[in-house]
Amino acid sequence: MLRVGLTGGLACGKTFVGESLESLGCLLIQADELGHEVLAPGGEAHEAVLGEFGTEILDPGGRIDRAALAARVFGSSERLARLNALVHPPVLRREEELIAAFALRQPRGIAVVEAAILIETGSYKRFDRIILVACTEEQQVERALRRGGALPSDVRARLSRQMPLAEKRKFAHFVIDTSGEKQDTLRQTRAVYQALRSIES
Repeated sequence: MLRVGLTGGLACGKTFVGESLESLGCLLIQADELGHEVLAPGGEAHEAVLGEFGTEILDPGGRIDRAALAARVFGSSERLARLNALVHPPVLRREEELIAAFALRQPRGIAVVEAAILIETGSYKRFDRIILVACTEEQQVERALRRGGALPSDVRARLSRQMPLAEKRKFAHFVIDTSGEKQDTLRQTRAVYQALRSIES
């Protein structure tokens, strides 16, 4: 079975590419969704994160408010490292369990893990191939603002804290450029899928 990491910068189109690969037959695991699960009440990281960052990060329903949590770690590499140390291990365990179950069902399948900071955390080393999804910085800002609830200054601040896409390219086996039309992105994604399938054949 082939293990593939899918990454990219803010609002580059990782999810669109990931879902396109899933429609072609890959297993898609979204690390962000697993992050939600481990932070949910009863999740592996819930109590530890509350112990570290306080009950003020809870919403009225008793769930961790991710925006409030992000505000707590914003601008502090030390606090962010503490949060990652609590959240990443259970997320990785869940990823490995899903991949193992998929490998039993489809020994020659392709498992794709979509994660924003795959390279920054060193997690890219766990994969056979890395796909980078990229577009221009102006497009990243425009797309992030389209999602709503963010200010241009906030988006640019987030981008300034991310590893530049030019640096991430050094780790990628495939680059999918999402700066054009969706049909062009789909064409590139299908070509990458065929290349991955040929590795497995």
